[in-house]
Amino acid sequence: MRLAGPDITPGESPAEWIADARNKKYAATKWPFPPATTPDEAARQKAYVEAAAKANLVIAEVGAWSNPIDPDTAKAEQAIRHCQESLALADEVGAKCCVNVSGSRNPDKWAGPHPTNFDPEVFDMIVEIVRKIIDAVNPKRTFYCLETMPWIFPSSPEEYLTLFKAIDRPGFAVHLDPVNMINCPERAYRNGEFLRECFRQLGAHIKSCHAKDIKLQENLTLHLDECRPGTGTLDYGIYLQELSRLHPDTPLLLEHLPKEEYPLGVAHILEVAQAHNLNFIQL
Repeated sequence: MRLAGPDITPGESPAEWIADARNKKYAATKWPFPPATTPDEAARQKAYVEAAAKANLVIAEVGAWSNPIDPDTAKAEQAIRHCQESLALADEVGAKCCVNVSGSRNPDKWAGPHPTNFDPEVFDMIVEIVRKIIDAVNPKRTFYCLETMPWIFPSSPEEYLTLFKAIDRPGFAVHLDPVNMINCPERAYRNGEFLRECFRQLGAHIKSCHAKDIKLQENLTLHLDECRPGTGTLDYGIYLQELSRLHPDTPLLLEHLPKEEYPLGVAHILEVAQAHNLNFIQL
């Protein structure tokens, strides 16, 4: 397995980038640059790709964060082009995946909840758009993935499998964020069982995973909070055991933390791995 985090800085040179990853106990990273627009930028990025390969640093993902199903058609088309460019970049640098969410019909929040997000018409829209993104690039070395989310397809492993079959493209794969799918008390309290079910159904297609944690608050109405690994109830023992059965280069990327908390999240994950006789690749 490989740990990764968004807190690696590219620095002034590939050597600084690699050193920062090594110091943080990461063996994978998100790609830190947008698509090159000049020969100098292209040469610089090529040097980073070559340095990563030499140092055994895996490029986990290229983010394509945008809303391809925005109700504003012009914004949606712009997002689709961004996804196509990001997927082409991921293929060029050899990233494990290019990742986005499906988007949202919410006109104000690009990844927010909306009453129509689970309508059949929206499912069909997602299928059509993902095909359009993949077909424009036809990736050879990477995959376009949708991050699992609580209020849009795919919000369960069953929905992801249905979506996977409907899209029917070899360039489509799975990005697993189990915390984003824990959206009810049953999944929160029985998250170990839920994690096993995620890997049972999706494991063969998983290219990258996110590392977070979750708390079920004691409010009168349901309230779940994302939190740092080790401060919630996610069963990291089961999570890491299941992850370890996938390809050893599969990245587990921490996210959404204040910069000073990433080392604490890393420490917890490594501690759980050690307790279960599991190993993360080190540079």
